[in-house]
Amino acid sequence: MIRFNNDYNHAAHPAVLEAIARTASEGYFGYGEDALCERAAALIRAEIGDRNAAVHFLVGGTQTNAVVIDALLRPYQGVIAADTGHIAVHEGGAIEANGHKVLTLPHENGKLSAEAIRAFCRAFWDNPVHAHMVMPGMVYLSQPTEFGTLYSLSELSAIRGACRDFGLFLYVDGARMAYGLAAAQNDVTLADLARLTDAFYIGGTKCGALFGEALVFPDPTLLPHFFTSMKQHGAVLAKGWLLGAQFCALFENGLYAEIGAHAVSAAMQIRAACLERGLPMPIDSPTNQQFAVLTEAQMRRLEQAYVFEPWEPLGDGRHCVRFCTSWSTAQAEADALAADLRAL
Repeated sequence: MIRFNNDYNHAAHPAVLEAIARTASEGYFGYGEDALCERAAALIRAEIGDRNAAVHFLVGGTQTNAVVIDALLRPYQGVIAADTGHIAVHEGGAIEANGHKVLTLPHENGKLSAEAIRAFCRAFWDNPVHAHMVMPGMVYLSQPTEFGTLYSLSELSAIRGACRDFGLFLYVDGARMAYGLAAAQNDVTLADLARLTDAFYIGGTKCGALFGEALVFPDPTLLPHFFTSMKQHGAVLAKGWLLGAQFCALFENGLYAEIGAHAVSAAMQIRAACLERGLPMPIDSPTNQQFAVLTEAQMRRLEQAYVFEPWEPLGDGRHCVRFCTSWSTAQAEADALAADLRAL
């Protein structure tokens, strides 16, 4: 079976595994206080053009989201997110378990708009009983979104303006960051994220690493004791050098960009095949996630050779499905799926 069900269905890029293996003969300080984590942080600071940014390495995306949101918000505050956002639908109430409500707004192709954020905040502050309600304290975005769509630089700048006007932190989940950066229509760089957000993370788990995310605070004084917050949440890895080694491998020789470009190229090949066959594609995704509408018979036929994600039943005998590419998608696999999609 050929897997297109997600972008973490293989262990890790060979270069990442080799980097981990090389640590086996060495001894390191623990808890991320080692030369590999220092080197990885320096590489990321160079990539974002900010030599002063604080960089922390955590194991997974849900863990990172939960720790950041809890550390930044006051106990009476919540976080604004799209109703399709990962923290709203796929994290088992991790944010709420820390005492912060996820304040969901309707999405537009997986995205929030500055106008919707402003309207929500105005309605909150204009409400005479807002002291009895959960105060918005942060906006959470994903880049790319759960639908594989992207915020443009102008959209992100407008949201930054709305956050500034209403005193909200802006936090960006970059679990699939490599695939967003590689998309042809993308105009947002890591340097832009460092300039416009209060915190963001660069995904490793879904972008070639065995595990791990690199969290960036452009202003290191924002949470000067964040390590302690990580420790309180059980989010400090004793063998922290394993995270540092992976991000060194991803950023030393342009591997992160290479992984993103490879996955997006395969995704565009799948997209072209769907369009040539005339399959409806309800989401215009320029990244590694591609969504198509199949009949029951078409879906069952493809399931004989491929694993993919049944995204949503449409109630008329058709199904929206997701094909997800990654660093591990071989050209022969993309060729085979594209041919079989055209032959449906």
